[in-house]
Amino acid sequence: MVIDMHVHPMFLEEAALTEEELERSRQEMGLYKTDAFGISQWERDCRCAGIDRLCILPLDTGGMPLVHNEKVAELVTRYPKRLIGFASVDPNRESAADDLEYAFGELGLKGLKLHPSKQRMFPADDRMWKLYDICRKYRRPVVFHSGVSMEPGTLTRYAHPLEFEEVAYRYPDVKICLAHFGWPWVREVCMLMLKYRNVYTDTALLYFDDPRQFYHQSLEVDIGKHWIDRSLRHQVMFGSDDPRLEQRRMITAIREMDMRESTKELILGGNALEFLGGDI
Repeated sequence: MVIDMHVHPMFLEEAALTEEELERSRQEMGLYKTDAFGISQWERDCRCAGIDRLCILPLDTGGMPLVHNEKVAELVTRYPKRLIGFASVDPNRESAADDLEYAFGELGLKGLKLHPSKQRMFPADDRMWKLYDICRKYRRPVVFHSGVSMEPGTLTRYAHPLEFEEVAYRYPDVKICLAHFGWPWVREVCMLMLKYRNVYTDTALLYFDDPRQFYHQSLEVDIGKHWIDRSLRHQVMFGSDDPRLEQRRMITAIREMDMRESTKELILGGNALEFLGGDI
């Protein structure tokens, strides 16, 4: 099974977005010319790229979710063979813990998405521990935005990979994904994965060049050419950051990298199944 662990539902027609909500998604994500598209487009893209499942990551920021958790759950119910749904809560809201309890206990969502740079909080802030306790209780993983954010109104200091170490240390039984390989701090992410087996990352990093060149520079030059293949092969997952980046070209570049085929299989799906606890 091939799983894209990093796609966003903010422009999906089936999310029943109003024009006002669609425009807010454009402004919040910095995708100013992106139009709404239907699930049929995702279906075509998945067939072309050889992708079986999409993990959809909503975002709750400023107390105004771009896509509500209830809508994510509804989308998963409508397309259970294609979509895996995560929840998002704004840690700045007093109701954040209750919202997460509801998302896991009642809506059945499979993990938590947090964006420190957008939500303006450090991963080890005091207000965060109650959320991680709930993830531990329900055995749900956390996907964090890490590294630079190309979205407007973000500060990178909240999402430097080293800010996540205390979370990994204090919650060894909660799997966490430092998305985007923490770029540009890819070596620091490798260090954390080497030290903490509950730390994962994804391949949703592409800011210069084309996928082949950028993956070569980031994953074979900036880090050792064989670090992933020999030491970190169980902790890297495929993610595209769709619709910001081009899913099909990214997965093709991963398939063409100089790694064992068994490592590519882990990156393209096996590690995601482990990260999700096999519960999809």
